[in-house]
Amino acid sequence: MSLLAVRDVSKRFGGVNALAAVTFTVDQGDVLGIIGPNGAGKTTLLNCISGLYRPDTGDIAWEAETISGMAPYRIARLGIGRTFQIVRPFPSMTVRENTAMGALFGRPHGRLQPGAALAEADEVLDLVGLGEKRHYPVLRLTVPDRKRLEVARALAMQPRLLLLDEVMAGLNHVEVEQALEMVRRVRESGVTIVLIEHVMKVIVGICNRALVLNFGRTLVEGPPAEVLKDRRVIEAYLGERYARSQEPPSDAPPKVVGNQHHPRMGESNEE
Repeated sequence: MSLLAVRDVSKRFGGVNALAAVTFTVDQGDVLGIIGPNGAGKTTLLNCISGLYRPDTGDIAWEAETISGMAPYRIARLGIGRTFQIVRPFPSMTVRENTAMGALFGRPHGRLQPGAALAEADEVLDLVGLGEKRHYPVLRLTVPDRKRLEVARALAMQPRLLLLDEVMAGLNHVEVEQALEMVRRVRESGVTIVLIEHVMKVIVGICNRALVLNFGRTLVEGPPAEVLKDRRVIEAYLGERYARSQEPPSDAPPKVVGNQHHPRMGESNEE
C-alpha cells in the first residue's frame, strides 16, 4: 500500500488548467523530485496535497484514506508537513521559538507542553544544522538559514511525509551543497520526501524518482537519470544546452599540432 496516492487530480483557475489528471504514488522511504518549467503546476500540486486547494476532480489518498478537501491542519496532523517558497517566520521570535511552533500546533498526537516543544525544537535544529543559532533572533538569519528554519519548523511536526517547495532556490553552489546534505540527513531520519526543485544536481543526487510536469500534465516519470535524458523533457524544460553539458567527452584522439613525430635535437615543431 502506498503512503500517498494521487489519482487523476485536476485543478482549474478560471480558464486555465493548472493540473490535468495528474496521477502518481509515493511509497514509504521515497524521495520524489517534481520538476518542470515555471507555471507547470508544481506548487499547485503541493497545495492540493497539503489541503490549501481542493482538487476539482480526482482524489488524494493518505494510506488509502481520502484526504481531498480536508482542512490543512487536519492533513498536517495526519503526518504531512510542508515548506513554502516564500519563508515567513515569526519575526519577533528566536530560531528555537519559531521551530517549537511546529511541535506545539502541528503534531499528529496532540499538543506538547512548551518545555517539551522547545526540547523537540533543539533536536530538529541540530538535524538541519541550526543548532548553534537556536537563540538567534530570526531576523538575524541569512536567506539559506531561513530556508533551513522553514524545514525545521515542518520537521518539528514529526511528519512522515515532507513536502519541500524549492528550498534551494536562490542559493549559491556552496549553499546548495549544504542544503543537499541537510535533505540527506532528513531522509536518513526516516522521513519520506516529495520535493520541487530546479537544481538538477539535487534531483540526481538524492531522488530515486522524478516526475516532470508541463502545462499541468505529467510529461514523464521514472528514475532521474533516465528522465533527464528524455527528449520530451529536454525540449519542454531543460533545453539543448543542458543536454550538451551532460554528453560524455568525445573519444576522438586529440588534435596534433605541428609535426607528428617527436623532434630530434635541432628540429622544430613549428610549421
